[in-house]
Amino acid sequence: MDLVIRNAYVVDGTGAPGRRADVGVRDGRIAEIRPEGAAGPRPSGRRILDADGLALTPGFVDMHAHSDLALLRDPDHSAKAAQGVTLEVLGQDGLSYAPVDDRTLAEVRRSISGWNGGAPEETDVDFDWRTVGEYLDRLDRGFGGRGIAVNAAYLIPQGTVRMYAMGWEDRPASPAELDRMKELVAQGMREGAVGMSSGLTYTPGMYADDAELTELCRVVAAHGGYYCPHHRSYGAGALDAYAEMVRLTRAADCPLHLAHATMNFGVNEGRAPELLALLDEALDAGADISLDTYPYTPGCTTLFAMLPSWACEGGPGAVLDRLADDAAAERIRHHLEELGSDGCHGVPIEWDTIEISGVGTPALADHVGRTVAESARLRGETPWTTARRLLVEDRLGPTILQHVGHEENVRRIMRHRVHTGGSDGILQGDKPHPRAYGTFPHYLGRYVRELGVLSLEECVAHLTSRPARRLRLPDRGYVREGYRADLVLLDPLTVAAGATFEAPRTLPTGIPHVLIDGRFVIEDGRRTQTLAGRSVRGPGTRGRSL
Repeated sequence: MDLVIRNAYVVDGTGAPGRRADVGVRDGRIAEIRPEGAAGPRPSGRRILDADGLALTPGFVDMHAHSDLALLRDPDHSAKAAQGVTLEVLGQDGLSYAPVDDRTLAEVRRSISGWNGGAPEETDVDFDWRTVGEYLDRLDRGFGGRGIAVNAAYLIPQGTVRMYAMGWEDRPASPAELDRMKELVAQGMREGAVGMSSGLTYTPGMYADDAELTELCRVVAAHGGYYCPHHRSYGAGALDAYAEMVRLTRAADCPLHLAHATMNFGVNEGRAPELLALLDEALDAGADISLDTYPYTPGCTTLFAMLPSWACEGGPGAVLDRLADDAAAERIRHHLEELGSDGCHGVPIEWDTIEISGVGTPALADHVGRTVAESARLRGETPWTTARRLLVEDRLGPTILQHVGHEENVRRIMRHRVHTGGSDGILQGDKPHPRAYGTFPHYLGRYVRELGVLSLEECVAHLTSRPARRLRLPDRGYVREGYRADLVLLDPLTVAAGATFEAPRTLPTGIPHVLIDGRFVIEDGRRTQTLAGRSVRGPGTRGRSL
């Protein structure tokens, strides 16, 4: 054996009670599991690690990650590696960087710079790909051909596909444009994507109607993938928006994975049971549905995302032109503050819930950590005047925390039988949401040990085997002989998120060791220099490119 982990409390991902065992690793895979008290000699190897007092689990899968550029920018990537994350699913919310042409790439870089950096004027990432396959190859090369920090799978971003095929126009696709989108999705699936995402409160993806989405989902399903929508509302009409996604994926015979499945804003306080009843009815009728959540109440996105969809037609340049025009800006304000913008989930915006978490322009840094309402009071102006200036001067770049969630809803949804974990972690900004650095240890420390919402065994299954099944991974998600040695050693008595809203980049405690393919990426609580991550490709190209 290359490594033998002795005396571990093995929580294998099935949800069954843990057991003490020795686990042997050879050539990147789990070669032997010997339960305590079993007959015969204990496994031996070149290295023995005594794990007495530690739980050994499969590596955690972040089902909703925004590390699309971070994995190419930062070889350390302790934000995720230190949490025990061994696989991230990228390409979320319908907007990412493949497939693109030169025009689309420039537009998407501008529109989601608040999520990932990478604005057109930035040069810290070489955008030397255009297709999904080329992007996955770029992940495999990583840093000097050595790979990346953790493994990564990719969803085809439907909004980017629409942008590529027909720009930022708010209208139904023509038959030729729909055919082009279907071709792009099919090509991406053949090249290794695991499914398709949408951001249906983000432009231009939100301009797609159900018929268009259904046709694209049929292509995804034909290639063995799943559909992962950020659906049309998490506020007013949230249940109808969930029902729409269930309905159209059933019509397309496509598996459904609901992104950050929350019920937010005052209109949805205490309504998680209604959502779960809707999902249970569909599941009992044979629908293939899963979901992910993060264990926090505030959300995180960009200030730009709050704008009404009509204001975003034509792309970032057109948005800035409208914001510079007093009459158009007043119409935007009216939709935001009085009618309820579709970008803000149909709910009139409450500026005291919108906290600026990051800006790209240093001169605006004094806004960070303050709500828009607070910044406006300090300047003696209206909140919309402050928000408008931020959008214009930061070129649509500000990121925000949106304090609109409900703890009761969070707890109820995380107990559900198809629940998985997803950080939705935006790593950009001076004061990012702590979920980026804390989601997985926060589940284990706060919701397992402190509150008892889930048992350790249940929670580990949510974070490992359930997402592995959704991704159709044949050799990940369990501690089993023959499976890849993507493993986490954690202390159930001390594991906790270090990240807080005040100090959001603090690393967790109680996770001393993390392995990918049997190689230590975290050892004795410290990040090693090992780059063990590669792309994990979808059913059409199963296997990992090297």
